[in-house]
Amino acid sequence: MAARVLISIEDAVLTFGGKPLFNGVFLYVAEGDKICLIGKNGAGKTTLMRLIMGELELDAGKRGAVPGLSIGYLEQTVRFNAADSVRKFVMSGLKDGDGEDKEHLADMIIAPLALEPQAIMSTLSGGQLRRAALARALIAAPDILLLDEPTNHLDLNAIEWLEKYLAAYRGALICVSHDRAFLAAISRKVFWIDRGLIRTCPKGYRVFDEWAEKCLEQEARELHNMQKKLAAEIDWTQGGVTGRRKRNQRRLRELENLREKIRSDRSSYNQATNTIEIDALNVSASSKRLVEFKQVSKSFTENNQEKPILKDFNFLISRGDRIGILGRNGSGKSTFLKLLVGELAQDSGHIFRGKTLDISYFDQNRTSLNPKKTLWETLVPSGGDYIFLGGSEEKARHVCGYLKDFLFDPKIARDRVSTLSGGQQNRLLLAKILANPGNMLILDEPTNDLDMDTLDMLQEVLAEYQGTLLIVSHDRDFLDRTVAEVLVFEGDGKVESHIGGYSDYLRHKTGKSLENSARKKIKTTITPVSEAKIPEKKSGKISYKFKHELEQLPLKIKTLEEKILKLRKTLADADLYTSNPELFDAASYSLPEAETALEDALQRWLVLEEMQIAE
Repeated sequence: MAARVLISIEDAVLTFGGKPLFNGVFLYVAEGDKICLIGKNGAGKTTLMRLIMGELELDAGKRGAVPGLSIGYLEQTVRFNAADSVRKFVMSGLKDGDGEDKEHLADMIIAPLALEPQAIMSTLSGGQLRRAALARALIAAPDILLLDEPTNHLDLNAIEWLEKYLAAYRGALICVSHDRAFLAAISRKVFWIDRGLIRTCPKGYRVFDEWAEKCLEQEARELHNMQKKLAAEIDWTQGGVTGRRKRNQRRLRELENLREKIRSDRSSYNQATNTIEIDALNVSASSKRLVEFKQVSKSFTENNQEKPILKDFNFLISRGDRIGILGRNGSGKSTFLKLLVGELAQDSGHIFRGKTLDISYFDQNRTSLNPKKTLWETLVPSGGDYIFLGGSEEKARHVCGYLKDFLFDPKIARDRVSTLSGGQQNRLLLAKILANPGNMLILDEPTNDLDMDTLDMLQEVLAEYQGTLLIVSHDRDFLDRTVAEVLVFEGDGKVESHIGGYSDYLRHKTGKSLENSARKKIKTTITPVSEAKIPEKKSGKISYKFKHELEQLPLKIKTLEEKILKLRKTLADADLYTSNPELFDAASYSLPEAETALEDALQRWLVLEEMQIAE
C-alpha cells in the first residue's frame, strides 16, 4: 500500500529578489519519507523549506497539504524570548495544551544536546542557541520535520545521538546538511535543486553522487545529439534554399530554434557542471618548530567552581602537520586555539611560537566579515582592483576574476555581504582566507553551511596545501579526507592525541572500549551481547554450553564475513538501483544487519576467549 502524500507542490514558479528561483517545480512528501535536500549555495534550499511551511506565496502553481498537517522547522536564525529558560523555550515547540506533564520529555531531548534546562536563553552562546532550537523542533514530533543544517555546532556525540533519533523517527523528514556521513545515515531519498527544478533520486544520499553523475552524462549525450542534428541541418542549408517554398522556410525557423535551444542547454549544462578551481596555495617560509606547549595549564571559574581546560599539557606542532581537533562543546577546543594564537594567556607553563609563524584563521562566527561592506571591499580592504595572492604581485588577480573562481557572479561584486546566504558568506570568507593562507591555516568549523561543490573544492585545496593545518570540525567525512592526526579534548583538562583521521580514532576508541568492557565483565558477572546470563564459575572452567558456543563462533564469523563480501560486491554494481531496485533494497538493508551481527559475534568471541584464558 502506497504511503499517503502529506504535502504536494506542483508546477511551482517563484522569483526571489527579482531573480527566477523555481520554474515548474514538482515535489511530493509522503508519510515516513526520509529526504535530504541538496543544492548549491543560493539554489533555494531554505526558500523551498519556507514554501513547504506555507510561509511564501507562489507566483504560479499550487501547494496542497492534508488537513491538520503539523510541520516542525529548525531554521538557521533562532528567535527566542531572552528571559525564558531552556526548558520553557524547548517546550514552546509543543501545541497549546500539549505541555502538561511533558517536562521529562523536554529534559530527555535537552540532555544529549549538552544543555542545562534551567539556563536562561539570553546567556547562551550561538552554538547553544542552535542546539536549543533543535530540541524545540524535535519535541513536538510533527508529521513533517524540516531541519536546516542541524549538525552545525553539534559535537560528535550529539550528532551520533541525532542520527539514531531520526532513524527511529516515525514522521517524514527533510534535511539540509553539508555532513555527508550524516546524510548517508538518515536519508532514503534525495531532492536535488538543479537550475530551478527539483530532481528526485529514489534512493538515499549513499548513491546520490553516482546517480547525479549519470543524470549529467545523459544530459551531455542529449546535447551532443542535438549538435550533430544541427550540423546536419547546416549542411542542408549549404545547397541553397528556395525562399518561395513554405516547407523550407519552416525548416529554417526550426534550425534557428535548434540553435537557440543548444545555446541555452549548453549554458545550463556548464552552470551545473561548473566547479571551483583555484591554484595551489602559496605558503610562506617557516621554521620546523612552529608552536610548542610545555606544561601548560588553563582553567576557568564557572558557577563558583574551577573548570580545568588544560592540565600540564605538552604538545608540539611542526611544519607540515595536519591536525584535526575533536571534542564535546565546552571541552576546550576554542580555548586551545586562543592560547595558540596568543589571544589568551595560560595560567602556567610556556607556549613557544616561532618567529616565522604566519597564521590565517577561519572563524566559524565570521567575525572578520563586515555585513555593511561589499564583496569587493572585503577582498581588497585597502582599495584597488587586484588581489595579490600570497602577497605576490606576480600572482595578481582582478577582484571579479577571483570572485568568479569561487562561483560568485561578478555582477554582485558591489553588493553588500549582508545580501549573501550563510553558505555564500562562508564561501566569501574562504576566498579571503585562502588568498593569503600564511604557513599555518586554522579552520574552525569551515564546513558549516557550505554546499557540496565548495566542500569538494576545499578538500582538494587542503590536500595540496604544503603548510601546517589545524581543523576544528565535527564532519567525520571531511576530517578523514584532510587530517593525519587528531587531538581529542575529553574534558576536565584531559587531551589525547591519535594518529590518523576520525575513523582511525573511532576504531581505536571502540576497540579500547570493547577490551575494557570484556575485562570488566570477566572480573564480575559476564553479560554477553546476546544478553544471556553467564553464571559465576564454580569449578574454574567454563561450562560445556559456552565452550561449544566458542567452538562454533569462528564458523559463524567466517560465514558472516563471506555474506558481507557478497553483499558489497552486489552493491558495487553501479546500475543495480535502476535495473533491479528490489535486489538493491534487500542488499542495502541486509548489509548493515550483517555488519552488526559480525561485530556482535566478534565481541562475543572476545568475551568467551578471555574466559577460557582466565581458567
